[in-house]
Amino acid sequence: MRLTSFTDYGLRMLMRMASAPDRAFSTAELAEEFALSRNHLTKIMQQLARGGIVETRRGGGGGAVLCREASTIRLGDIVRLLEDGQALVECFGTGGSDCSIEGCCRLKARLRRAEARFIEDLNQSTLADIALPQRATA
Repeated sequence: MRLTSFTDYGLRMLMRMASAPDRAFSTAELAEEFALSRNHLTKIMQQLARGGIVETRRGGGGGAVLCREASTIRLGDIVRLLEDGQALVECFGTGGSDCSIEGCCRLKARLRRAEARFIEDLNQSTLADIALPQRATA
């Protein structure tokens, strides 16, 4: 299974945020730290906010903070949220597919189980388990 860059970058941002849960992070700051597009990270942050993972605040001293303790945020739930709409294979998509073996395929059910087990396995860990080491301040 291959995760999208959207999910990869979202996990990186959350790992950083979990390392300093009492402070707000701006997307500009995270974009600079990870050398990524600020616009792309803004879209990811919006998805994380819609999913109840982060809370965003505007203005001076604003930014994003985790909505709850990192130890209560399951990795599988994050991946499910960020991968929403990304079908593992074409026939899993909402628009259907032009598959010529639809109706007699024995692979689809196995892939669905594997995908579910992947999320279940990730849900054995929390964001706290993968938080980046705290950085020393100068």
